[in-house]
Amino acid sequence: MNKRVRVRFAPSPTGGLHLGGVRTVLFNYLFAKKHGGDFILRIEDTDQTRFVPGAEEYIIQTLNWCGMTPDESPVVGGPYAPYRQSERKENYKQYATQLIEAGHAYYAFDTPAEIEEMRNHFKTPENPSPQYNHAVRAKMRNSLSLDAAEVAALLEAGTPYVVRIKMPDNEEVSFTDMIRGEVSFNTSQVDDKVLLKADGMPTYHLAVVVDDYLMKISHAFRGEEWLPSAPVHLLLWKYLGWISDMPQWAHLPLILKPDGHGKLSKRDGDRLGFPVFAMDWTDPKTNEKAIGFKERGFLPEAFVNLLAVLGWNDGTDQEIFSMAELIEKFSIDRVHKGGAKFDYEKAKWFNAEWIKNADNAYLAGLVQPYFDEAGIKAQDQTYLEKIIGITKERCILLPDFVTQAGFYFTAPTQIDTASIAPKWDDNKKNFFEALCVAFENSNSNDHTILENIFKELTATHGLKPGELMLPMRIMLVGGKFGPAVFEIAATIGISDAVARIKYALQLLNA
Repeated sequence: MNKRVRVRFAPSPTGGLHLGGVRTVLFNYLFAKKHGGDFILRIEDTDQTRFVPGAEEYIIQTLNWCGMTPDESPVVGGPYAPYRQSERKENYKQYATQLIEAGHAYYAFDTPAEIEEMRNHFKTPENPSPQYNHAVRAKMRNSLSLDAAEVAALLEAGTPYVVRIKMPDNEEVSFTDMIRGEVSFNTSQVDDKVLLKADGMPTYHLAVVVDDYLMKISHAFRGEEWLPSAPVHLLLWKYLGWISDMPQWAHLPLILKPDGHGKLSKRDGDRLGFPVFAMDWTDPKTNEKAIGFKERGFLPEAFVNLLAVLGWNDGTDQEIFSMAELIEKFSIDRVHKGGAKFDYEKAKWFNAEWIKNADNAYLAGLVQPYFDEAGIKAQDQTYLEKIIGITKERCILLPDFVTQAGFYFTAPTQIDTASIAPKWDDNKKNFFEALCVAFENSNSNDHTILENIFKELTATHGLKPGELMLPMRIMLVGGKFGPAVFEIAATIGISDAVARIKYALQLLNA
């Protein structure tokens, strides 16, 4: 590549960050790091009516959690600051004026009522939603339909206006997409988009072109839903005289619903019981809370991994990738054109694999908040890491450690005696009472010794080990789960194990 790679993620601060947005960040980030370039976060907050307090901070926290901290951003600054479009307002009007003077844009003084009247007037069965375009602009109140003196008078009087691009009629415009190849559009199918709003703020269309130029963006990755806007942006690059500096574009495929029909939405997650946002997000206007992958118990490494393979692969059967491996192997030509179906069960599989292979000390730090919330005291770091190592292969999400490991720290208060009671009798009662005595006499925390004591005693009582293992497990952990029974007893300590068996016997014999 001839010039330095510079990519940007440019979200609007309007709410939680959908996993499709995080995947866009990821592909930007991987491409930049692969080529030794810069990853920029630019906040596109020009639409103040949609601005949501806290959303920008949420975006930054999400990127940090995912391990994709920008090289330049509103937080860290950079050579092309400011990185909030609302703070760059004065940059845009001069370019809108330049476009007007060159005949590529115009002032439009139409009121909302006049535009609504136009839509009603030109509405037909074939065209149910008429647009402000080449076919109607001459019939509207703008600097193309009014004479120069009237336009000057309106401007002098401070009449509200917007600036619209003047889309040419029946021209073919095309560009080469890094994923889709040659893409062409007919300009007659595109309306005269607003470039500058009445409040002096630019729309996305003008701001994204101006800022990509001024920030020397070399490659622009965005979702395929932005493809219809491509001809407007392409012409703006041309009309402003910057076409040779235009970034290479890549329009990423959608992340689809699990059934493959349509774009995955928050409603789908709510309906099917899985998160679609990276982190918890509470809408400050409605107080509605959306659960995030982080709070559901996903490791950031697993979340990044599962997003990477939604629409990309390295050409092999490998599925588990670290960030370093993704950077090394990422190639835009391996990104698929078609959408990728989201599979929550597969997402959980990725998380289980990452938990299984993660460092115990690292996992301990992630698990501790869940223990604290459950009232489980696990202050001994060495013991905690040991228990994490014993139980991590049984955990899919981080909260699973509360169930799978909590009993190592705190004796269960709820015992599933209902699973023992149907086959409970005096023979088993006598056996477990004798087992408590034998365990106490051994005073051993060696699981092999404890297992031998158990087997010898079953023979003495004329019982089969198989019919006693499940009751013993339930007595120790509270339910039908956990690793090998004698390893549990040895790990919690013989005195604690005996105390739990005696407590369960009280409940069963009550």
